[in-house]
Amino acid sequence: QVQLIESGGGLVQAGGSLRLSCTASGITFSRNVMGWFRQAPGKERECVATINWPGSNPYYAESVKGRFTISRDNAKNTVYLQMNSLKPEDTAVYYCAADRSWVAKTASYEYDYWGQGTQVTVSS
Repeated sequence: QVQLIESGGGLVQAGGSLRLSCTASGITFSRNVMGWFRQAPGKERECVATINWPGSNPYYAESVKGRFTISRDNAKNTVYLQMNSLKPEDTAVYYCAADRSWVAKTASYEYDYWGQGTQVTVSS
């Protein structure tokens, strides 16, 4: 049984930081591309960041470049999203996802497994 468990969400003031974690089980984590997505009320789910299995060549959405950092620890089956300089427009439910491929993609339909999501709320 595949499980992706996110944690680390919460309420933070604008300019603050949060670190999201996602721990996977039931998959060969080191062979999966990992991604973080977010969905705000009334909006489509968007890709925030992706990282391939060696942990190189991360992708970031333009809206988060320079503020967010994705990383992974294959020994712990965990992917992280460090979020700094948070803005109210970052408010959303954040999901981690796993894709059984070698190439990182940004389309949500490409991903095979999803976590339940964690709420991030940034107050102004």
